[in-house]
Formats: sequence, structure tokens, C-alpha cells
Amino acid sequence: MLYHPVSIGSLSLNGNLFLAPVAGYSDRAFRHVCVIGGADFAYTEMVSAEALTRGNEKTKDLMLRAPNEKAYAVQLFGGTGDVVSRAATIVLASTTAECIDINAGCPVPKIVKTGAGSSLTRDPDRLYDLLHAVVKAVSSYDGTRPCYEDGTKPKCTVPVTVKIRSGWDAQHITWKEAAQAALEAGVSAITLHGRTRAQGYEGKADWGLLKELVDFVAGRIPVFGSGDVFTPEAAKDMLEQTGCDGVMFARGAMGHPFIFRQTRQLLTEGFYEEISERERLQAGFDELEILVKDRGENNACREMRKRFCSYSKGIPGGAELRRQIITASSVEDYKHIFFN
Repeated sequence: MLYHPVSIGSLSLNGNLFLAPVAGYSDRAFRHVCVIGGADFAYTEMVSAEALTRGNEKTKDLMLRAPNEKAYAVQLFGGTGDVVSRAATIVLASTTAECIDINAGCPVPKIVKTGAGSSLTRDPDRLYDLLHAVVKAVSSYDGTRPCYEDGTKPKCTVPVTVKIRSGWDAQHITWKEAAQAALEAGVSAITLHGRTRAQGYEGKADWGLLKELVDFVAGRIPVFGSGDVFTPEAAKDMLEQTGCDGVMFARGAMGHPFIFRQTRQLLTEGFYEEISERERLQAGFDELEILVKDRGENNACREMRKRFCSYSKGIPGGAELRRQIITASSVEDYKHIFFN
């Protein structure tokens, strides 16, 4: 069965179709509509461990739980085990997150130059030290945690996972050494984006390396795949070709949070139903509503310009809609654009 439950350490999930951590996108508003669209699990965008340990309030806002999330993960990035492990305990003390993920794959220069992101995949020894410190800090945490809405408390110990890239560049493919370091450090799952740091988001993700990682790990912990999953058919192909335990959607979910539902239907029934224009637009307005609560109307509407441009793709007259979207500054502006 290509669609199936997954266990990440002590965390049990009903399915294996996830929303990846996408910088500038995976806030709780977007995660909310992705859960409506069928996502089984979702990750926050990258959270700076350094900023978190310094008490930055805006950083804390990135970790807010979506109203409909049964479980979610907070992704941290940083360059030293001391800082990231302290940030991990702050995650436990201030959120109800069920998982902590470590970013060892971001190729953006300003992240890499701090020793975080893809820099860690390049240096397996440093990756081990960082992951080991985080796993140790999380497993020994004995502080209090916030309560769920029903008054119960989440577990103090949560699984720690890691996302890596295939390597630094074509001459330095280090995913295997990075994966070995992660296993030895005690992580509960590994995600591989099959591009090098040098590729950024260009070129093609190498799913062959993902299959090699699955074989290398040999069922000890789950392996998830990321990269070039823009359609339900691509997700099916990734699962069939690599044997990975789950798929992460990133850019494929932008403007199309129902890709999870469609993929599940394809995997279980062999076909999927198209999403109506009205349902897609409603998802955009649901997202906007939460953003307005979190950021205020002006900031939310500015942020939704790029997101509504994605929602408008494939809609008749989309080019004209996008021309109007890029100047929208209020909820009424968006209603006028789409419904008048």
C-alpha cells in the first residue's frame, strides 16, 4: 500500500502525505488550509534557533499551531549544538508541537554562511554533534509544556528528525555520511531533498539517491522524500520508484492545498477528482482570514498577493486577476477581484 500510516518515534500519523517546511509560506494559516486539503502532517517554516534563544517574539509567532492540526512539527535551523539544543527546549516549553525537525538542507547563502542549513550536510561530524545535542536535550527535558485546548498536556519527549540535501555540489555528494551521522545521533526520521546545495531549486531532484538512502537506512527509521513533487502522479511515482515511507509537498502545494487529498485518492482508488474553482478560492479566503487575525489586515493582504496569484493559476482570465491582485490591500479588494 503506497498510502499508509507512519510512526516517527513515539508519534503515530494516519497517513504519509506531508507539507514540507517552506520559508515564507508554511505559517499556521497555510498549514490550516493544507490540513483541510488532506495533509496528514505539516512542518513550520524554518525557525531561527539563535533568534528563539534571544527571545524574539516574531520568531515565536512562526511556531503557532494551526486550529485544525492534530499534530505538527517545528523546524529549527542553526549552526551549533548548544544554540539549537537550547532552542529545542524552548519549543517544548512554549508550544504543543509533537516533533522537532532540524534543517540541514537549506541552500540559501545567508543561512549557509552561519554554519546552518546545507553547511551541515557538508560536514557530517558537525551534523552529528548538533543532532546528538538536540536529541539529548529533548530526551532529558523534564519541564512543563503548555496544554492542548482540552486541558491535556503533550508528551515532554518528542521525536527529533532531520532534513538533508544530497550534498554540497556534484563533486561532494555526502548524503550517506550525513545519514549515518543522523542515525548515530538518534534521530527518528530523515528527509532527503535530492538536490545539492549548488543546485538550489534548479535542475532536477535525484530520486535515485532517495532510493539509495531508503536501502541504506534499511527500515531502521522512516525516510521521507522531497523535491519535484508537483502533482499526485509525481508523488505516486516517488513512492513506487524509491520505496520511501512518505512524501513531502512544497511548491506543489502552493495555491493548491488539495493536492494531498487528490494524491490520497490516486493512491487508494486509482484516480482523483478535480477541485472546483470555487473550492480553491475559498481555501485562499480561509487562509487570509487566519492571516488577518495573526498579522492585521494590511500585512495579511500584502502577504496574500503572492498566494492568491498561485490560487489564480488555471482560472479563466487569470492573467488579469493577477494584475489586480498585486495591488490588493484589503479583504474587500480581494472579494471585489474574485466575486464581482
